[in-house]
Amino acid sequence: MVFEVQKRQGVFVYLYHLKQSKQLRRYGSIQYVSRKMKYVLIYMNQKEIDVNVKKLEQLRYVKEVIVSPRPEITTTYNNTLGRFKLTEEDQEKFKNKEWKI
Repeated sequence: MVFEVQKRQGVFVYLYHLKQSKQLRRYGSIQYVSRKMKYVLIYMNQKEIDVNVKKLEQLRYVKEVIVSPRPEITTTYNNTLGRFKLTEEDQEKFKNKEWKI
């Protein structure tokens, strides 16, 4: 038996009232509920996101649905330092050893 890790993505669901927040369990696993801002963070499989977002938007008690952009954001910054140049002020600090890394 081989265990396969499924890719998951967060979806923010803004509600009019939090009474219906428990009903959102059928779309994914609820990670966080904000009482003050009235939103629910749900994690669901990436394969099912398009279908579930359409279903969520059709519900009466849902105000807005926002898909988290985190998977599209790059998190490796190894070679990005070479693209940027230091300003004159930063170069002076670096020469005078005021720059702390």
